[in-house]
Amino acid sequence: MFKRRTPKSWALWFWHLIWPQGGWGRAFEYVKHRVRRLPDSPEKISRGIWAGVFTTFTPFYGVHFFIAAGIATVMRGNILASLMATFFGNPLTYLPIGIISLQTGHFLLGTEFEEDMNIGQRFGGAARDLKNNFFAMFSDAEADWHGLSIFYNEVFFPYLVGGIIPGIIAATICYYLSVPVIRVYQSRRRGRIKAKLEEIRARKAAAKVNDSAAAD
Repeated sequence: MFKRRTPKSWALWFWHLIWPQGGWGRAFEYVKHRVRRLPDSPEKISRGIWAGVFTTFTPFYGVHFFIAAGIATVMRGNILASLMATFFGNPLTYLPIGIISLQTGHFLLGTEFEEDMNIGQRFGGAARDLKNNFFAMFSDAEADWHGLSIFYNEVFFPYLVGGIIPGIIAATICYYLSVPVIRVYQSRRRGRIKAKLEEIRARKAAAKVNDSAAAD
């Protein structure tokens, strides 16, 4: 009953992963709306946002949700807010985040950042080593970690080190921007709810008066 009439193709699924239906602007508006409606203090929600934004500057792709939730738990932040804040990292922002993190990492480590570095090639070499060395355990082939070593030294470790400072800066900016915004939103929302409750009470009181008048 609730399934799509036309099943979504893998190509369409992948495209929506890169560009959601309605665009990233609509997706951000939805996330922002959900974060502001979370039933927690502005500070706790913002600590969760800090954890999520900071996590997007780490090279642990695929497990950002778990890392964000762990950091939010340690910081006593809102875990759901941390998960939503990981949307700060998306196909539109991962490229500048990666470049900034790599440049910062190589600078701090005293190594050279290659402007024309083929990161995809480094990922491919690491993946091939992992695959080949896995099958080597069941054959006479020798394990070769050359590609994985290059990936670790030129991409992963510099990214890991270099993402800390810009991650802290970006997360802290988001924290201090979100606290007053969430506080104002929650205050207005409480005001609207209070006004609705008073309106309901007024209607019930008027209905009682009318019923009493009709009975007399």
